[in-house]
Amino acid sequence: MKNFQVRNQYFDKLCNTPGLMWLGQNTNHYAPHDSVREAVIQALDSGEYHAYAPPAGFEELRQLIREDMGVPDASVLVTDGAVEALYNVCSNICEPGTDFVTTDPSWAWPIHFAKKAGANVIELPIYNAEQHYKLTVEQLRAAVTEKTRVIYLVDPNNPLGTCHTEDEIKAFTEIARSVGAYLIHDATYSSFAEHFTPAFRFYPEKSIQIYSFSKWLGLAGMRLGAVLAHEDLVERFASAPPNNLGSNVLSQRAAIAGLKTKAQWFPEIWRRQRRNQEVVARAVSAIPGFTLPVYPSHANLLVIETIDAGIKPEALVAAYQTRGVMIRQGAYHTKRFGHRFVKVSLTVPEAWADRFCELLPEMVALARTIDVPENLF
Repeated sequence: MKNFQVRNQYFDKLCNTPGLMWLGQNTNHYAPHDSVREAVIQALDSGEYHAYAPPAGFEELRQLIREDMGVPDASVLVTDGAVEALYNVCSNICEPGTDFVTTDPSWAWPIHFAKKAGANVIELPIYNAEQHYKLTVEQLRAAVTEKTRVIYLVDPNNPLGTCHTEDEIKAFTEIARSVGAYLIHDATYSSFAEHFTPAFRFYPEKSIQIYSFSKWLGLAGMRLGAVLAHEDLVERFASAPPNNLGSNVLSQRAAIAGLKTKAQWFPEIWRRQRRNQEVVARAVSAIPGFTLPVYPSHANLLVIETIDAGIKPEALVAAYQTRGVMIRQGAYHTKRFGHRFVKVSLTVPEAWADRFCELLPEMVALARTIDVPENLF
């Protein structure tokens, strides 16, 4: 059986597990605002979905995304999820014989996209308490050369949950400009940060912002995202995109409703996920050898170190799956550091977070009896 088949069957089994508690994909499982649900139903009942949407997205949605990101001068291309946005961008700007500089850990798929385009990937290690689990200005400056074509920064970081300051972002843009590199600023988790600074403010000519509706609005299964960049770059991305017939109409109507009401309801979502972080932190502190490298997290997740307890992350993931709880092993994000931690996503009902905590001592004991399972994705 091919790897894609094994991977698909793995997730198909998870998707068809009744009552599964999804604490591994950073997705938002809170009930949406009433207006979001109503917008989807109205678009469905009216039959609006029978027609293609505008190729770059509804104009109202494009404007709302600009406003939400705080970059009114950026141009916007709505995409079928942030993954498609990244694929489109990497396919257009990565070139053979050039360097794609990113962090380790980071999000894996843009690395695959860059390699497919022929780029040489350079991963800068940031899993280090001395540098506060973040890329440093000195680290990036030492890594770039005239061959650097792309700098890819997930900020807040997935999986660590660290977030860069305005001064750091400004310094990164200056470094990118000094070698003429593109800076892809993946802002998927920006809604969960206490303070977030778009790189576009300092480097509009070659800064590319990636936007997602999967995490803060909970539209993961409806696939909607966006690219924000200078209009000349968006013109290039829009010239031959993976989808030139417009993104899902129902998703776009949901996104419009969500953005229009975000100020009314999202602060409560933010508070609830921080509450979940707090209960997980207390539960982790009671397990000898378990620690939280980053707390609180500026994303909707926490990394839990298991290495000092002698627990293999994959074994803990397998243990929790026996109780209908999905968490993620660190190796999904990083080969170099993945043996140290698991990741737990926390934009979930409080009962799910509490169940994770309640089970933790039992799952640690069970994990000690489990061989490292194959084919975790």
